[in-house]
Amino acid sequence: MSRSYSVAGSNITIENSAATLVAINPGVTRGLEFLRAWVGQDANATSAQELIEIGTKATTFSTLTAATPAKLKTSDPVSEIQGATNGAAGKAGIDATTEGAGSTTIIWPDAFNVLNGWLWVPTPRETIVFPASSSLACTLKFAAAPTTLTSWTFGMIYAELG
Repeated sequence: MSRSYSVAGSNITIENSAATLVAINPGVTRGLEFLRAWVGQDANATSAQELIEIGTKATTFSTLTAATPAKLKTSDPVSEIQGATNGAAGKAGIDATTEGAGSTTIIWPDAFNVLNGWLWVPTPRETIVFPASSSLACTLKFAAAPTTLTSWTFGMIYAELG
């Protein structure tokens, strides 16, 4: 059985207008399979469309707020991934303050209404897998500045492979 973890932020004020919300970079030992992602907001009662994307980020990475992965199964060991601000291999962070100069590639673009939130739950053949030592971070980010910057909740769930 795979070990699953969550990297998330709750009631966050977005620091950067087209911000990376979550960045998770595989370590050298285990690959990562991304199983779920979500974004919601509770500060706005007005309908507004937002652009969201799952993608990759190469060095130079964003400057992030460190986020330690939470275990989904209490009997699992701690994740190989550690919270950090730099997006390097084996690190995870949220709410980028700067995006960094590294190249990005969009894997999954989408749009959602803030009144409904956004949930990505891929079927098994649609999961996104990053091999160990891939040198790319998996990112969840706004494609453009959101209408409101306050009160966002978001995250990604991944399984460690191998």
